[in-house]
Amino acid sequence: MRREMEHVFAALTPGNRLVCRVAVHTGLRVGDVLAIPTAKLGTQFWVTERKTGKRKRVNLPKVLVDEIKAQAGLEWAFPGVRDPSKPRTRQAVWADVKRAARAFRMPQNVGVHSLRKRYAVEQLERSKGNYKRVQRLLNHADMATTMIYAMSYQLYRAKYGERTGE
Repeated sequence: MRREMEHVFAALTPGNRLVCRVAVHTGLRVGDVLAIPTAKLGTQFWVTERKTGKRKRVNLPKVLVDEIKAQAGLEWAFPGVRDPSKPRTRQAVWADVKRAARAFRMPQNVGVHSLRKRYAVEQLERSKGNYKRVQRLLNHADMATTMIYAMSYQLYRAKYGERTGE
């Protein structure tokens, strides 16, 4: 799945690719990435998740912060294309991800929330299956939600096999 997602990333517009890279690096929902104000940008900062109201500490490598700052607007790290005084919309990123996934004829349903699932899987692999750690990183109140993320990857592998070269 990792290699296939890299193909999708390559087909995205540069701004949307950067949004998706931040989402995969942090585990934030795309809407939360898009809501980052330019003034808050740094290698470490706090984000209040819009869906849950929970706070999450975000750590970004300096090189990624520099890339974001290079294209950031005065107010928003990811300014809107038509109106830079507003953040880019989640729908714009979603449409670009869908378009790129279709271009590569990906067999599964890929959307912006797939980025959060990819983050969860990567964290599970890094922590050698420490579900509690991944639950905490995703700010899930219920372990069952975290398990759904883990199971989506297992189901993908069962259905499509190990075609990804990981």
